[in-house]
Amino acid sequence: MKGITDCLEATIEDLQEKMNKKEVTSRELTLHYLKRIATYDQSLSSVLEINPEAVHIAASLDVERERVGARSILHGIPILLKDNIDTGDKMHTSAGTLVLKYSYAKKDAFLVQKLRDAGVVILGKTNMSEWAFFMSSEGMPSGYSARGGQTNNPYGPGKFDVGGSSSGSGAAIASNLAVVAVGTETSGSILSG
Repeated sequence: MKGITDCLEATIEDLQEKMNKKEVTSRELTLHYLKRIATYDQSLSSVLEINPEAVHIAASLDVERERVGARSILHGIPILLKDNIDTGDKMHTSAGTLVLKYSYAKKDAFLVQKLRDAGVVILGKTNMSEWAFFMSSEGMPSGYSARGGQTNNPYGPGKFDVGGSSSGSGAAIASNLAVVAVGTETSGSILSG
């Protein structure tokens, strides 16, 4: 992983340049972020589930880049998705609930299909406030789900709020657990995070 050490705060454009120059591969980036998740996320609870196909997808995108070039600026970039965004693959879509813990979407959400078409590596799903706060009017802590537990703010677990239902996506990016994370705006989680 020759070029991986300076990728933590790199922009998507920087990473594309590194991949085009063969300084780093999408597979290496994916493995790097999976290692960071395994190392740092235990205290954050920001990543709910890992895509079991992520490394394979990254490797196939590396081959595609070599043979025909990148599909887009997002080609080979590892991203995380909030757990209420459907993925028609081996990952669950549970909205943070135990009742949907074993639920698989039949197909990708429109956004996910567009991301796949652009060549992203979907690294996994992020924790969120259960049901995006739709089942609780008061008393439910921000960033808590029955499936994933309490998401913690990496800048001060227990001291600072995690910013609402997209808390897992925000905490994951603040901790450099992926290049990009997607959240959904329900009642301020993206705006306040």
